[in-house]
Amino acid sequence: VVALLLLTYPLLRPLALQLHSAVTGSYSPGSLSIALVACLNEQIAKDIARAIMDKKLAACVNILPKSSALYFWKGQVEESTEILLLVKTRTSKIGELSNYVRSIHPFENPEIISLPIDQGNPLYLKWIEESVPRD
Repeated sequence: VVALLLLTYPLLRPLALQLHSAVTGSYSPGSLSIALVACLNEQIAKDIARAIMDKKLAACVNILPKSSALYFWKGQVEESTEILLLVKTRTSKIGELSNYVRSIHPFENPEIISLPIDQGNPLYLKWIEESVPRD
């Protein structure tokens, strides 16, 4: 029984958190995420942000001004400027968001990473949940 519980814990925990959230009306930590997407320039960033919004994969996309980036690429240190997108969405949408952005992004290997939202303004978090359709 203990082994079964340990094996099913990763599957049962999210369901328990969703049930708790539904019953109490509280936010379930980690059910929303912020995805970071690096873009080559402002026009590409705007195009990708608009495409994400058109697909209803996010409640909001912030476009942050250019920043310098240093990174390894094909064994060499590269330097460039990038525009960063902050994409607020449901954690359950991250896979779909990542696949979609990779399909439209001009980079061979675009940066698409996500961080779970642990806490925040309850009304804002509720707005994100209401703005992004469930799976």
